Amino acid sequence: MDYSKIPSPAFVLDEKLLRKNLELINDVQQKAGIEVILAFKGFAMWSAFPLVRKYLSGATASSLNEARLCFEEMKTRAHVYSPVYFENEFSELMNYTSHIVFNSFSQFKRFYPETKNARHKISCGIRVNPEFSDVGTDLYNPSAPGSRLGVGSNEFPDELPEGIEGIHFHVLCESNSYSLGEVLKNLENRFGKYLHQVKWVNMGGGHLMTKAGYDHEHLIRILKEFKSKYNVHVILEPGSAIAWETGVLVSTVQDVVEHKGIKTAILDVSFTAHMPDTLEMPYRPKIVGAKEPDGNSKFLYRLGGVSCLAGDFMDFYDFGHELQIGEQIVFLDMIHYTMVKTTMFNGVNHPAIAIWKENDELQIVRQFGYEDFKGRLS
Repeated sequence: MDYSKIPSPAFVLDEKLLRKNLELINDVQQKAGIEVILAFKGFAMWSAFPLVRKYLSGATASSLNEARLCFEEMKTRAHVYSPVYFENEFSELMNYTSHIVFNSFSQFKRFYPETKNARHKISCGIRVNPEFSDVGTDLYNPSAPGSRLGVGSNEFPDELPEGIEGIHFHVLCESNSYSLGEVLKNLENRFGKYLHQVKWVNMGGGHLMTKAGYDHEHLIRILKEFKSKYNVHVILEPGSAIAWETGVLVSTVQDVVEHKGIKTAILDVSFTAHMPDTLEMPYRPKIVGAKEPDGNSKFLYRLGGVSCLAGDFMDFYDFGHELQIGEQIVFLDMIHYTMVKTTMFNGVNHPAIAIWKENDELQIVRQFGYEDFKGRLS
């Protein structure tokens, strides 16, 4: 990727890297005999869906808008889960849906009768809480104490209600296959008898199988064993894994300010608006040509976002030289989860969206302006 050809600011997906991830994921699903579907909450860049569709046959959605996007751009009906469904949307939602997972038995009782009147078959499931997760950040932990997501084993009847054909869980976040193995032990301990009563089990997301060092053979083995033991169709819906390390956010230094010996390079992007997980998770994004500070660092800079939020910055990076106005700052691994969570807070313009094509040409997919900002408001 030639950064000099990329306008600033811009999110840029590398098409070659996306295909590489998809090929690996497809290899897993073929060898394990399971189904991997795209999770829109992690990657919804629909301009790339023609490539995604060559490897993945489905997607998961958590809202009417996502389900419609799946139907229109993935060319298939969605697997849908939401903490709640709405009376004024449910009829339309069913048009775009092949599977509906309910977060509670009360939601199932309320809406299941409507699914029987749909013009096509809709398979219904219930989300369970295995009450185990090794996710360390509560903001991203669906099994945290008091979680509103999923039904606990003590709330289950002896027999699943008629009409529930599947069980869904999601308790991982950028995890490995050994974490999944521990989750499955807890799932079987708490819900084992129900697993024999369903047709499919959706193991949610958090399976970071495209990260270097991931044990694919172990994943394939435990999935095959689970599938054989319960005679169920197994579904995974990874979010991060699809677009893991497939693209960048290109920005430019607009000014350098100094206060009490602290130098801040102010960029044309915002951490709170364009990279919110860096503040929420939190985590430090990697930057091309920069390193973590040490005792010998002489060129330390904070990176300041363009919004008025006081905390819109990342603490010190060592760039090895004096930063200049107009210099590019390239943030790595900025495609999964980042774009779907962006805002136009403070009227800050959204970065362009682009694809670095496999023939090494840059395709500008979308640019944003005032009408995009105004259209979100009233």
